[in-house]
Amino acid sequence: MSVAVVTGSGGLIGSEAVRHFAGLGLDVVGIDNDMRQEFFGAEASTAWNVRRLADELGGAYAHHGIDIRDRDALAALFRRYGRDIAVVIHTAAQPSHDWAVRDPFTDFDVNAAGTLNVLQNVREHCIDAPVIHCSTNKVYGDRPNSLPLVELETRWEIEPGHPYEQGIREDMSIDACLHSVFGASKVAADVMVQEYGRYFDMRTACFRGGTLTGAAHSATELHGFLAYVMRCNMERRTYKIFGYQGKQVRDAIHSSDVVSAFEAFFRDPRSAAVYNLGGGRHSNTSNREAFTLAEQITGQEMITEYVEANRIGDHKWWIGSNEAFQRDYPDWKQVYDVPMILREIYEANVEKWVPQS
Repeated sequence: MSVAVVTGSGGLIGSEAVRHFAGLGLDVVGIDNDMRQEFFGAEASTAWNVRRLADELGGAYAHHGIDIRDRDALAALFRRYGRDIAVVIHTAAQPSHDWAVRDPFTDFDVNAAGTLNVLQNVREHCIDAPVIHCSTNKVYGDRPNSLPLVELETRWEIEPGHPYEQGIREDMSIDACLHSVFGASKVAADVMVQEYGRYFDMRTACFRGGTLTGAAHSATELHGFLAYVMRCNMERRTYKIFGYQGKQVRDAIHSSDVVSAFEAFFRDPRSAAVYNLGGGRHSNTSNREAFTLAEQITGQEMITEYVEANRIGDHKWWIGSNEAFQRDYPDWKQVYDVPMILREIYEANVEKWVPQS
């Protein structure tokens, strides 16, 4: 028996990983206690996604409602499966800047200590299993805002000819900048994943994601940019724009493209690998541009409200470079771009989000 352990298995990337690795013939063990509902309210619950996984995959998926902060419960599960565990995909996290400020202890306990709990259990029970960690571009703090940017009609852009014109690379410093409480807890997790790779010679990878997105997102205001744009348009909600004239730029990568990158690493793992992983120049958008695309898909105007103050630590412009990952895994190909992503989100949720007359 070969087992894939997926933490945060009810979430966007976790559920995509469950399906993908089950499709490769692995038995999948999911760990998710629906903390997303506690963070963001009932509309953000992932329970619907867990039910769908169980229905689709049957005996190939075993779900465990374990909190990754619970060391004893986590150890018991890893002890049970032991060296049958072929890969660990760690997507469980508290993912919001704004929420972290309200409860820094929980944020750090989930993001940093929870990651340490996963790593130590892999070390003790299945040390040969690659650990794939969902990190974030927020480990760079607000450093990207120091880049020379130019204001265009619908977006901010980096100055032509800059070394990062094709995307920010992993050589950007994470020091001497504002991270937010959330960013700091994710830095701690990121560095610990690298350290277990180097110190204990484990096979680990930090994937520093940009905007990770797809139809399985339980979209809410504090997390899930593109899905929340589409949800607001379809449900006739007001979308709040926080600063930067709505011209802030994000690269966006579909969960399917993320998980295909995970598979590539699983098949040829390295030790203490660090990769930026996002939409890059292939798939990126500003708030304003995303609104226009959503309006074209639904035929309805966005309802928006502008808030002058930007969110603390928010990026004015983020387009990451996938160059390092593609150099190590040249067969990996990105499929989705922003229009494809928004169209898929619309089609997947039209019966749920469009008010019925």
